[in-house]
Amino acid sequence: MATNTNAIRKRAQIAKANRTMFIWIAGSSVIVGAAIVVSIFLAQNLVYNQKVISAKSKTVSTLQANNKAIPELEAAVRVLDTNEALASIKASPTDQPLQVILDALPADANSLALGASLQSKLLANVNGLRLTSLQVTPVAGVESTTLGSSTDTTATTETTALDEAAPVNFQFVVSGNQEALKQALVNLQRSLRIIKVNNLTISAAERGALTLTVAGSSYYVPAKTITLTEKVVPR
Repeated sequence: MATNTNAIRKRAQIAKANRTMFIWIAGSSVIVGAAIVVSIFLAQNLVYNQKVISAKSKTVSTLQANNKAIPELEAAVRVLDTNEALASIKASPTDQPLQVILDALPADANSLALGASLQSKLLANVNGLRLTSLQVTPVAGVESTTLGSSTDTTATTETTALDEAAPVNFQFVVSGNQEALKQALVNLQRSLRIIKVNNLTISAAERGALTLTVAGSSYYVPAKTITLTEKVVPR
């Protein structure tokens, strides 16, 4: 009887030891698994934080380079502001010489203003010159095609990239003597706005007069806005 009792006691002790070992092994596995998950999480955060730091460093480098360029830019602007050639062709005595550059290449298409300039400044007050027709084409996708009677609403104008000069097309017909037509072309050449003559035709009219047909383009560069924005760095 004592032998059976000892055997039962030993088997119970073995079973208890097995359960204890299983609990320790299971607990150790949980701890090791949790440690691996935490390590992976920390490693991912470390890599992500490094990406954020790299993006911030790039931004800081760009700002530092821009700040270093400011004195050189200011010096260049001051030199232009004293340029006698620019000062001699100012539209108004009160304008700064730099205004000539802005007038030559405006920031918006403004077809109506171009038409008014052609009609009232470049082609007007020329002795013996008569303006027969004037059409300025609105820039497709930028201006409305119902700007007024002085524009051609049936034609379209191709635009270029936003960082390049975009054309505003026009066409006019004038008549007069040889000197009048020559003065009209000289006025186009002296225009503050950049004007490119794409096609020019001279034909005979009635009573010995001549007819001049000019198709050309003026240009503008769309304005740019520089703003600081927030960028989300993807994980």
